[in-house]
Amino acid sequence: MLPDFDLHQVLPLIDRDAIGICERLGQAGRKGWIVGGCVRDLLLGKKVSDWDIATDARPGEVMKLFPRVVPTGIEHGTVSVILRGRPYEVTTLRGDVAYSDGRRPDSVVFVDDIAADLARRDFTINAMAIDPLGPALIDPWEGRRDLAARLLRAVGDPMARFAEDGLRVLRAARFTATLECTIEGQTMAAIAPNLGTYRKVSSERIRDEWVKTMVAKEPSRAFEVMRSTGILQATLPELMESVGCEQNRHHAYDVWTHSMVCLDACEGDPPLRLAALLHDLGKPRTRARSEKTGDFTFYNHETVGADMARAALTKLRFSNEECERIALLVRNHLVCYSDEWTDAAVRRFLRRVTRERIDDLYALNRADLLAKGKDVSSDLEGLERLKVRVAAVLAAKDALSVRELKVGGHDVMRELGIAPGRRVGEILEHLLEMVVEDPSLNDRETLLQLIRKMR
Repeated sequence: MLPDFDLHQVLPLIDRDAIGICERLGQAGRKGWIVGGCVRDLLLGKKVSDWDIATDARPGEVMKLFPRVVPTGIEHGTVSVILRGRPYEVTTLRGDVAYSDGRRPDSVVFVDDIAADLARRDFTINAMAIDPLGPALIDPWEGRRDLAARLLRAVGDPMARFAEDGLRVLRAARFTATLECTIEGQTMAAIAPNLGTYRKVSSERIRDEWVKTMVAKEPSRAFEVMRSTGILQATLPELMESVGCEQNRHHAYDVWTHSMVCLDACEGDPPLRLAALLHDLGKPRTRARSEKTGDFTFYNHETVGADMARAALTKLRFSNEECERIALLVRNHLVCYSDEWTDAAVRRFLRRVTRERIDDLYALNRADLLAKGKDVSSDLEGLERLKVRVAAVLAAKDALSVRELKVGGHDVMRELGIAPGRRVGEILEHLLEMVVEDPSLNDRETLLQLIRKMR
């Protein structure tokens, strides 16, 4: 909607219930304002999913004004008003206080002035408020001007802002990608001196910022800021090993640049893009010079990288499911398809990748190829031929996992007279290997006969 801004055009876009909360506050002699990121996104013409409201009413007053209120963060002045099953965060205006731990304010000081509340926020583009009843835009830090210029500027003294909350330096990096903006000079210069405060930030909060970054068109913008300011060294130093790590004749870029191009080219959800970011994490530690060709090799980098990625993501508190999904993609990202593959080879490949992740792998492999910076047209054509081969296997519904066999663990134990244990699983895996080679063996009587032969 910028730069031609008309508040009267914006008002119809504000959630009706959010305005209703402000109206109810007004009827009680209090004020309510739409604040923060929702104002920023509203002015950018973006869809707003969460509406935040600031008020000069104290939390106890707010709880008395509405029938359903949850004290979600009442110690910090925040309650959630529930309307039509949807929560709206309503927070009492707060003023500046000390942040001795670099994470949260030592105390909460309630104020009555919206300008004082906006002065404690992180960036000017987040320090705007709309009074929908005025109507009026409150913008004491000229956030609208910076938003129009796509400039990220700290409110007031950037050193003070970053010292208060260590997460703000990472938010600055994230906004460069999600809002496609540039960090103002003094704000940028204040990041590195405040990394000590950043190191106090919990892994969970860092993880959440990384996930939000991955929805940007070009997440690499954020990671370039992280690299240049030291944020990445403080978060995931393993990834910094790829900076300047020269590759071989098949690549135009070093490992870092290749990973950034791959990240931007990989279309998918945050876990898939994290796999793109980390897919070559093992290359620097496996690089060797070939005596035969004199070129660099990276043997087994996909396996080393998968282990490194799993450890790094665990440290950042990603779920076990997310860690395993990403590690699987990193471990299998190197697709060396040949038309000489037999149908059994295609089934073995699909068994490793799994039905659930094959589309993810296609997207990752395509991005990996494009990020070489070379002519990869023949490789892309090969990927399309592989898709055809895999589609045929999927259509045939051949068994690719133990649970798809026509026998189970109870059959093995009964036929062999053995107790539950690792041996049962080993036998089922052996049967699956045979079925992958020859799908016709996946017949219950045939498999029972094969089990009996193992006596």
